[in-house]
Formats: sequence, C-alpha cells, structure tokens
Amino acid sequence: MILVTGSVVARQDTLEEIRKLSLEHVHRSRTEPGCISHAVHIDCENPLRLVFVEQWADRNALLAHFAVPASRNFVRALQPLAAMSTTIEIYDATRIEKL
Repeated sequence: MILVTGSVVARQDTLEEIRKLSLEHVHRSRTEPGCISHAVHIDCENPLRLVFVEQWADRNALLAHFAVPASRNFVRALQPLAAMSTTIEIYDATRIEKL
C-alpha cells in the first residue's frame, strides 16, 4: 500500500476557496481505481492548515492519479491561494497488524 500525506496552509482570505477545491479533489479522487481512501482534515493547532491523507493500492494507482488532468489542475489552483509552499510525502507502507 502507498500512503500519501500532504498539507496546504491557506491565507485567511483564501481558506474557503481552498476548502472547496480540496473537497472536490478528495471526492473525485475516491472514485479512481486503486484509491483505498482519500481525505482532507483541518489541523486542530492551525485552522488555516489543511492536511491530506491518502491510501493507494500500489505505486501504479498513485502514478495514474497524478496523471489525471484534474489532479494536476488542483495542485496548480492551490499554489496562488496558499500562504506557503504545499507539502507532499509518499510512503510505501505495510500493515503489520490491525489493533
């Protein structure tokens, strides 16, 4: 399984637009082949920071997601709305046990 985390920090005047774009992106991404889960959350310590957590079946599913024009357009749309650079981290994860 591939685990992706990312974040974007909005400016006060762009928060609602970023939330709207983020939810549209998450809902669309959930329909893609290989998407196990895709969510966006508001950081409890910084309410202007949105955090993304995604799970993909494998690297090919994630690469296909990145190749979708709507995914690239989402990233481009965020850039001018963000207070700082967005972050993304990708991990190859194996569940060791379910508690």
